[in-house]
Order: sequence, then structure tokens, then C-alpha cells
Amino acid sequence: MGSIYSLKPNVSEEEAVRRFASAGLGSAYWRMRSGRLRRIADVYVPFSLYRVKYEIGSTAPTHFFAIDAVDGSLDLFEFTGVPAGAQLVALETRNHVPSALTNTNAENLLREKVLRVVFQQGFFKVREPNLEVTLETHDLHLPYWLAFYGKKVARCRVMDAVRRRIEGAKASTFFEQWLAT
Repeated sequence: MGSIYSLKPNVSEEEAVRRFASAGLGSAYWRMRSGRLRRIADVYVPFSLYRVKYEIGSTAPTHFFAIDAVDGSLDLFEFTGVPAGAQLVALETRNHVPSALTNTNAENLLREKVLRVVFQQGFFKVREPNLEVTLETHDLHLPYWLAFYGKKVARCRVMDAVRRRIEGAKASTFFEQWLAT
């Protein structure tokens, strides 16, 4: 068991079960493809939180982005500030993925992903915005719900327990690889 600090989830276990077992199209697809829902589990992924300041024209907004500290493949989280106090919860759990990404690699991946965010906001004419990246913390975990389906081979479906959304194939592959190790 390890002690971690996690962002407080916005989805309870009961809500997650209802969502995974719903009569919606996505749930029906998963049942047809992989069998019925067997069980769910909460899992916590380490993220590194960075303060990012970038100059675009005469403005220099500051944002807080978190990138997963495992391999950098999950979606970025954006915050208005450093999460603290009532936003966090201390947990004792075995269900947390170990960090594997170095700070240098995390920062490089973060720069690439932030540039995509900047360009998606309509600043595609800017060739190379000046990014100022500062590590705030690397001890922040974010909660996910995993739903397990299948008979012989377990398949997992993923829900982001903060943003309350079902994730895609990238997240399913991320967790299935972790479970296989």
C-alpha cells in the first residue's frame, strides 16, 4: 500500500457502475465486443503539474497543465491554479501506476502538447511561441475508473473520474499495458 495525494474524484463508484452498465450505444458496443461488465476499480495515475507561460503577440497568459508521469500519453489536464486543500484527498491504495517518465522527457512532451493547444486556439500563424515551463509538483495523482469486461481475456474501459467522461482506446491501451506488467 502506498500513500498518495489525489485530486478528489467527481464520480462515485455507484455513478461509475451506472455509466458503464448504461443502456447507451457505447455500453452496448462494449458488451457485444467484450462480454458483460464484470467489475470496476479505481486507479490513480501520477501527473506532474507545470506552470506554463507563453507569449503570443503582446499577451503572456499563464496556465497550469498536468501531464501523466508514466509515459506522457494521456490527455493533458488544465487547471486555473495549483490544486490544494479541499480539492485533494490523501489515500492509502495499491491501485496507483508507478511514475516512469523523467522530468526532462515530461517537459519536452508537455511543450509539444501545449503548442498543440495554443495552435488549436487559433494561434496557428505563430511559428514558435516562447514557452516558459516551471515544474510545480510531481506528487499529484488523478483518479480513473476502470471497467473490466470479458471472459477469457479481460478488456478495460476507462472513465476519467475528474472530467466525468469515458476515455478512448488510447487510455484503455495505457491501463491494459499497466495491468499486463
